[in-house]
Amino acid sequence: MTENIRRKERVQRGIKVRSDTIYAIASWQELTYLLAPRLLLILGLLALPFLVPNMYWQRIISIFGVYAMLAIGFDFLANYVGLVCLGSAMFVGAGGYISGFFNMTFGWSPLICIPIGTVLGAILCTLALRPCLHLRGIYFVLVSFIYPLVAIRIIVATGIIGGTEGISALDVIPNFWLNQYLMLGVLLCCLFAMRRLVNSDAGLVFRGLMENDQAIKASGIDITRCRTVAVFITALIGCFAGAYLTHLYGWVGTSLFAIDFSILPVAASVVGGGGTLIGAVLGCLILIPVSEALRAFGTLRVVFYSIIIVLFIVFWSEGLFQFVRRKYEEFERWVKV
Repeated sequence: MTENIRRKERVQRGIKVRSDTIYAIASWQELTYLLAPRLLLILGLLALPFLVPNMYWQRIISIFGVYAMLAIGFDFLANYVGLVCLGSAMFVGAGGYISGFFNMTFGWSPLICIPIGTVLGAILCTLALRPCLHLRGIYFVLVSFIYPLVAIRIIVATGIIGGTEGISALDVIPNFWLNQYLMLGVLLCCLFAMRRLVNSDAGLVFRGLMENDQAIKASGIDITRCRTVAVFITALIGCFAGAYLTHLYGWVGTSLFAIDFSILPVAASVVGGGGTLIGAVLGCLILIPVSEALRAFGTLRVVFYSIIIVLFIVFWSEGLFQFVRRKYEEFERWVKV
């Protein structure tokens, strides 16, 4: 008797794709298939304040938003521009200190100080990194990592802007729901705006800088100017996170330049999947609660991040988002051979 032999066949669920952003949709099922992940992301993030059990975890949502924005900025620079920047802490510190200074000096509302800290901090950070944009690889990594360490030493040595004590008794955003949805709303806008940017003509130029900057230069495009724009965009994201964090706690100090703000976005990008932007948010959604659970270990959390990065790079380099995306876009079934 001949025994039936069966094997697994992998079938694509997808719809016809005309380009990266244009789809040939023929039915409501295909439209639902296309929109479901986006709606799940938006509604899931907006529902988070209602799902957490207490005020402590509601505060963690805000911290998640801060790190998610930093991770998006890191992913954009590293995987779309080719600049691996470990200076996210500099962006957070600049935005936080500038916003806190204006609030302390002029008594302006946090809703005014946060945009000021975001823009002025981004300009300051871009000017600081501008002379280093011709560097590539490990050299730019080292320079960007040193900047926040230097900023800490300058503040401690000179005692400016509160010195080691920092600036306390700053105004906070009084309305709880405004506090939560300001961060979540800006995070969603930032995520979708960056997705639009990387899929535009400007995004094509940015990817060209990473893959072959000499070809971009031969086309008559100023590559230093393009990198400056990319750094400014990333700095805007990071400085907003720092300014928001200042008025979340009502205090600003040298801890805004902490190494966590430089290391955790890297870990989140690797865990979620580099070059996807959404993967960076997914990585933060996993790492931030785990990080809070390990708070009792202090700075040893950095060791945890380092181990996570090594394990994912060695054994699962594609990241979680690409894995989930592949499972969503295809399914397996048994067929007779």
